[in-house]
Amino acid sequence: METAPSGATRSATRHLDRLGSPGTGVLVTGGGSGIGRETALALAEVGRPVAIWDVNAEGAEETAALCHDRYGSVVSWSVVDVSDTSAIEGAVPLAATALGSLGGFVHAAGVSGPMSVDFIDDELWDNTLNVNLRAAVMVSRMLLEPFREAGPGSAAVLISSIEGLYGSAMLTAYCASKGGVLGVMRSIAQRFAMEGFRVNAVCPGAVSTPMLAPAFELPGFRQQLEERTPLQRISTPDEIAKPIRFLLSDEASFITGTYLTVDGGLTAVTAI
Repeated sequence: METAPSGATRSATRHLDRLGSPGTGVLVTGGGSGIGRETALALAEVGRPVAIWDVNAEGAEETAALCHDRYGSVVSWSVVDVSDTSAIEGAVPLAATALGSLGGFVHAAGVSGPMSVDFIDDELWDNTLNVNLRAAVMVSRMLLEPFREAGPGSAAVLISSIEGLYGSAMLTAYCASKGGVLGVMRSIAQRFAMEGFRVNAVCPGAVSTPMLAPAFELPGFRQQLEERTPLQRISTPDEIAKPIRFLLSDEASFITGTYLTVDGGLTAVTAI
């Protein structure tokens, strides 16, 4: 499940020099669509090998093909359920072997788990926390040794959300998971810093992804969000991917243990 072309394109090499990106491979969970897909493409653009994990085989394979066809990237893809710790333990070594190194990690896999506390059940709670939060920890644990082999420029970015900063009545489990991501990011950042590795988080606002597509179909929902956002629009996934790429690059070499909010100014002017 991998594609290994002869090398990155000349334009990708120019981007690599400009953006200070190391050449080590990056593991992207949830890479089959949305923010995960655009992050994989942004990394491939600067010549970084990418391992794409997703529960959707078709989506993961399509992302891999896009990385290869557009940028000549070294890329692998695998069907991995990140809520299954044993699957993670088996898949990390395979990704490291396929790419030649693993010096980056982006946890973009996520589920929304929309439900208020009135009606939430064990299954929805457990699935949301397992995918969004527990997987971030378990993958990070498995990456310590690959990061040591890749070197001190290794870095990880965990995807939180503005719902990790503020409450939302209909997203009880999601808010808990994304707030938890910020907590474990700080903890993992302190541990990884002992070995020269960096860990940060990104908190997106509303993004035009498959996860939010059902909400955008509700009458007036998108318009209300756009009106409340200072930039007066919803972001695209690539606008989240590029800040992630920056945080993984050597240009962010003294940034660790913090989060970057990418929400068009929404949380700067109002609680969500």
